[in-house]
Amino acid sequence: MPISERGKIDRTRRALLTSAGVLLASSSLPSRSNTMHTVTPDLAALQHSMNARVDTGEIAGATWLVHHGERTHVASAGTFEMNGSGAPMERDTIFRVASITKPVTGALAMMLVEEGLLTLDRPVDDFLPELANRRVLKRIDGPLDDTVPANRPVTLRHLLTMTFGLGAIMVFPDAYPIQKAMRKAGIAPSWVLPKMSPDQYMQQLAALPLAAHPGEKFLYNNGLDVAGILIERVTGERLSTLMKACLFEPLGMKDTAFFVPPEKQHRLPPLYGPDFTGGAMEIKTYGPEDGIDFSVPPPLDSGAGGLATTVDDYLAFCRMMMNGGELNGRRYLKAESVAEMTRDQLTPHQKTGPHADMFMEDGGAGWGLGVSVSVKRTRPWLAPGSFGWNGGYGTTAYTDPENGIIGIFLSQQMMTSPEPPATYMDFWSKVYGDT
Repeated sequence: MPISERGKIDRTRRALLTSAGVLLASSSLPSRSNTMHTVTPDLAALQHSMNARVDTGEIAGATWLVHHGERTHVASAGTFEMNGSGAPMERDTIFRVASITKPVTGALAMMLVEEGLLTLDRPVDDFLPELANRRVLKRIDGPLDDTVPANRPVTLRHLLTMTFGLGAIMVFPDAYPIQKAMRKAGIAPSWVLPKMSPDQYMQQLAALPLAAHPGEKFLYNNGLDVAGILIERVTGERLSTLMKACLFEPLGMKDTAFFVPPEKQHRLPPLYGPDFTGGAMEIKTYGPEDGIDFSVPPPLDSGAGGLATTVDDYLAFCRMMMNGGELNGRRYLKAESVAEMTRDQLTPHQKTGPHADMFMEDGGAGWGLGVSVSVKRTRPWLAPGSFGWNGGYGTTAYTDPENGIIGIFLSQQMMTSPEPPATYMDFWSKVYGDT
């Protein structure tokens, strides 16, 4: 069913958007007929490596998947508990996947673009009036009242490329007034997802100035939460409802949602992360008392990082993307839309600076529409033409059309630093057969 038949759409605004046309930059999807399949994953070495990580106590466990050509290999190591107890990791274990939610939100947004409900480059003010007539800090570290008018309106492209003007400011601990204000408002990028309704989120955001002019700087994360709220306002539906109807159900992603229902919670392992309360950093379990609770529907479906899923479910989404928007005879996106999503949309200026550098993988990555895209291979997963992303809860997933590879690694071990975890490095080096 078309998205337009599901939402409570303002017909007048829809007609205006449709007549304006779908503003896609011209690009073409790389030819799938030239796929080389020259990579040989070292699956035995991968299993050995992950078993060793479990044995040394670096992770409790993990489940991973390597799809190569027409073959899919799934394996696991370890158990749910750090001490080796609890249920073993299985193929159907459900993981909180954090920021690998972003490509899914990007794909859904592009489905609305194709239907004419949204455009990439027109202002979003009609649906998000909180973003209209914004004020912008004169300096990112300046006082909140030292501002100038924004030099352009915010667009969907700004949201999906995370250049709309607000997001992660990479200064630790929080030092800039805008950082502290975002933290106080509950909208700062964090392991803890926003604990407020979409309207409350936008009210909190509207009370703050932007940290940069729209289109000026890459500031990570918040753009995808705002994009999710935009999708909801355009259609009149919850993000979770739309994702289920338009992607999860038709793709067969039966275990993917923004929370885990009671009958499946035995398949959701504890979430482990750093405990900063002691003198030396130790590992603790993160749960509802820490603001991380996937046992109930959230007040806001976070398009930036709120999904839980399994390796097989996420594979279905990745296969659709690798096939140029089609899977098993059903088309979800036009090939041109997938191409637009997976090309580097950022300028050299947007990629540089202390708040963008760490997300560009030492110069090896750029950013498309909701997804990181490879520019050169500075990391094991950045094969030419590949796209995907990593999640702070311990997940990584990339699609490599040129080599016919999809790799998905899901763990319950939070990232503890900007540097890629050793498990990610192990996984991808073995997927690509690196020595």
